[in-house]
Amino acid sequence: MKKRTKIIIAVCSAVVVLLVGGLGFAGNYFFDYALVRAEDGSVGGSDRDVANVTDVPEDQKAEQLNREMAGARTEKWLETADKQTEAIQSADGLKLTGTRFTAAEPSHKWVVAVHGYTSKQQNMWDIACRYAEQGYNILTPDLRSHGDSEGQYIGMGWLDRKDLLLWIDKVVEWDPDAQIVLHGVSMGAATVMMVSGETLPSQVKTIVEDCGYTDVRTVFATELKLRFGLPEFPLMDAFNLVGMLRAGYSINEASALEQVRKATVPMLFIHGDADDFIPVEMVDTLYDAAPVEKDKLIVHGAGHAAACHVDPDGYYGKVFEFTGRYIGE
Repeated sequence: MKKRTKIIIAVCSAVVVLLVGGLGFAGNYFFDYALVRAEDGSVGGSDRDVANVTDVPEDQKAEQLNREMAGARTEKWLETADKQTEAIQSADGLKLTGTRFTAAEPSHKWVVAVHGYTSKQQNMWDIACRYAEQGYNILTPDLRSHGDSEGQYIGMGWLDRKDLLLWIDKVVEWDPDAQIVLHGVSMGAATVMMVSGETLPSQVKTIVEDCGYTDVRTVFATELKLRFGLPEFPLMDAFNLVGMLRAGYSINEASALEQVRKATVPMLFIHGDADDFIPVEMVDTLYDAAPVEKDKLIVHGAGHAAACHVDPDGYYGKVFEFTGRYIGE
């Protein structure tokens, strides 16, 4: 009897060890896949571009043409733009870089334009160009682990919100009378929403979020099911534990929704109704949660991060109508 008990205990222990080991392996695999920057600057094994889709189907030629026209417009602006590289150090010692564009005429209007997942600041320059035409000074940072900024682990907006506060402080240092718009796309939108729940200086007047997500866990759980056909439990819990140990933050805690509930500045929410990465329903949840002056734009036929190219007139018309309520000349 004792021998049988020992065998059962040994078998159960072996099973537990295998389960724990398997979950540990899975958690590390998915963490590397989603959040670790490779030496060549790419992210893990992910081949899904969620920040800057450039290849469009035949039935989206108008969008492609708008992209090309925007690119040409931006290139022309860049030929004469007054720009310089800037850098700050994050609280955990990373060198973060960005580009400051000075308005052609003296102005206290500023926009901090924040890029998305696996992207870089240059992908925000089409939007920056439109702000420049409206007389804004511009700052386009490379988020940690992106572009020319240092970092091994992607912050999904949660770590980046603290970095963004430092960039905002830098703008205020340059111009104490600054009137600042925060404009983010995709993960950049999550970043500006996550910073909305922090204590912001009075110079931050309004926030524009374009196709941001409610929370990090939901996004990754959805991708886990879509790409691998795997359940949220227990894999996301293993992923979360690995993230806490290696990157120092919990994906369960990284919630734009909870931060928006604490927002204190006006917000514009934008989303495309053909977004196949961040469900359009998320924008309604976020919009409803914001206890501030707010507005919403749903762009018909726009996929992820494509609203400004599907309907540029409607997009920028709404952006500058909304920001103009809070930003003076």
